[in-house]
Amino acid sequence: MAFERPILALALALSLPVAAPAQDLDEARVKELVLEAIRENPEIVMEAVAILERRQANAQAETQAEALHSQRQIIENDPNAPVLGNPEGDVTVVEFFDYNCPYCRRVKSEVRELIDKDPGIRLVYREWPILGDGSVFAAKAALAAREQGRYEAFHWAMMEIDGRADEASVLRVAEQVGLDLDQLRQDMEAPKVAEHIATSMRLTQALGFNGTPSFVVGDNLVPGFVEKEKLAELVEQTRENDD
Repeated sequence: MAFERPILALALALSLPVAAPAQDLDEARVKELVLEAIRENPEIVMEAVAILERRQANAQAETQAEALHSQRQIIENDPNAPVLGNPEGDVTVVEFFDYNCPYCRRVKSEVRELIDKDPGIRLVYREWPILGDGSVFAAKAALAAREQGRYEAFHWAMMEIDGRADEASVLRVAEQVGLDLDQLRQDMEAPKVAEHIATSMRLTQALGFNGTPSFVVGDNLVPGFVEKEKLAELVEQTRENDD
């Protein structure tokens, strides 16, 4: 029954003897003990919830750390991912983003100032279009712009647009930054474009990210908008750990 599972989970969190031999303590008796404990000390419900939440958070953190360790090479050094800043930098910052994400647009200035002030940063961009067809079109166009040597110019310009990124606005920006639109459309269908996006989807699932922007800096997973001061702090922390 639906009622039984939370009761047993609560018993486990409270370390009640649910694993005792059946002849000593059956499930019905466990429920009686739990309900009796709750009636006498109602506050233990919240304590039990807190224990379960901590266990879940710890388990999630362990899973994410394992994923980061096993996937670090592709996260930081995927040859199919655009790199801005210093390609030979000593610290890699990875950002997963979507052109239709307002927080990604806000964090753009933070990231740009970060790499302008710190010449030792490799900035790896992972296109992660999760906010509709317009986002997918924009991501494919950005990745295709690499073939014309215009990814960086196109990227910064896209982060400045008003309104949603869709086919019309993307092509308008592409034209403004000097891209050949016919070549762009052709290059958007290249296998490596689809591969980059598919890899981003797989990595974010493994890392437990559920929204944009999301950053990887050394051993730190940083979801959401973050100011340049915090990013700079994580960069320095990573440098110290690598020394």
